[in-house]
Amino acid sequence: MIDIKKANQDLGAKTPEEIISWAVKNSSKPLVTTNFGYHEAVILHMVTQIKPDIHVIWIDSGYNTRETYLVAQKIIEDLKLNIKIYTPSMSTMRNDCVFGGIPELDDERHDLFTEQFKLEPFKRAMKEESPDVWFTAIRSEQTELRGKMEVFSTGINGVLKVAPLLHFKEEDMNAYLKKHNLENVKNYFDPTKGLANRECGLHSKL
Repeated sequence: MIDIKKANQDLGAKTPEEIISWAVKNSSKPLVTTNFGYHEAVILHMVTQIKPDIHVIWIDSGYNTRETYLVAQKIIEDLKLNIKIYTPSMSTMRNDCVFGGIPELDDERHDLFTEQFKLEPFKRAMKEESPDVWFTAIRSEQTELRGKMEVFSTGINGVLKVAPLLHFKEEDMNAYLKKHNLENVKNYFDPTKGLANRECGLHSKL
């Protein structure tokens, strides 16, 4: 059993690579999640440099931009990702035709939409994969909630949630992308967030 408080004290200020290495050594079934949004190639490159065959989970809502799908495919091929894609039980076409598409943020249907198109597929993925370590690319400067988080915490189903990039700034992310010549999406859209500084639910509701 990992002592989360001690892990944060001992490793919270280490480099992302050191944090990832420690977590991989202390896990038997790690995974990393991605949305192939801004700067996502950073976490994917870092973890696969240390564990090339790590399971990569993508919750694809079906509402991604064309550029996101193209960039995602390039990253998958370049990094030879061991990826599994989870999709909502409801198709985007059915949601658009029957329920009017993506609800506005102030629409009471938005919580249900978020559950159907983000949270349920994620919970399904985590149940099927049953990881003991979950790497996430969240960073403290992204939202108010994330600014209060620590590198190590407890996630869904008791998994050890690890945020190696928590203290990375945007300039750090851009520098890493440039150094390693990695792809980065410019036109990204998350239908469950709507706004860049809003939570999608993975880190606030689960």
